[in-house]
Order: sequence, then structure tokens, then C-alpha cells
Amino acid sequence: MSDSTGGGSGRKRGGLFDDLAGVAGGAFSALAGVRNEAEAMARSQADQMIQRLDLVKREDLDAAMEVARRAREQVEALEARVAALEAHLAGTPATAPEASAAAAPRTLPQAPQEGTDDGA
Repeated sequence: MSDSTGGGSGRKRGGLFDDLAGVAGGAFSALAGVRNEAEAMARSQADQMIQRLDLVKREDLDAAMEVARRAREQVEALEARVAALEAHLAGTPATAPEASAAAAPRTLPQAPQEGTDDGA
């Protein structure tokens, strides 16, 4: 009888370990399911946040950057032109010739009239 009792207790232990292994396997699959659900929820939340932020597409950003680059180049070219013109004007007295040219037409008609009076 001791053999059957000993064999019976061995089977109980084997059955207990099988049951524990089954429970552990079930727990691992439940944890894997919970993990998958958590990842899906995180992705969903991230997608919703991205939509709320109204982010721009990469192609649109690249196009805007190209437009900005061209505008910056045009501004730099115009700044260089203005600097060259200012340097040219600073090298020659711009206000003096303009003032004498503006005054010259007024004095020129008067000068010949006086010259004709003196010559006659």
C-alpha cells in the first residue's frame, strides 16, 4: 500500500506542478494581452495628440524652407547693392552737385539777360 500511496503522492505533486505551470502560462498570456492593449492605447493617444497639434508635413516644411532661403538670398543681394550705392554716393558729394544743378537753371537765365544788357 505504501507503494500506491507513494505513487499517488508523486502524481499529486506532478499534477500540482502541471497546474502551476498552466496558471503561470495563462498569466503570461494575460500579461502579453495587457501589454498589447496598452501599446495600442498609447499609439492611439499619440495619434490624437499629433492631430491636435496640427503638425505640418515634411514636404510642406521643405518647400517653405526653400522659399525662405530664396528670400534670404534676395535680401542679402539687395543689401549688398544698397551698400555699394551708399559707398558710391559717399565717395562723391551727392548733395553738392544736386544743389548746384538745381540752382543753376535759375541763375543761367538771369545771367544771359544781364550779359545782353551789358553788351548792348
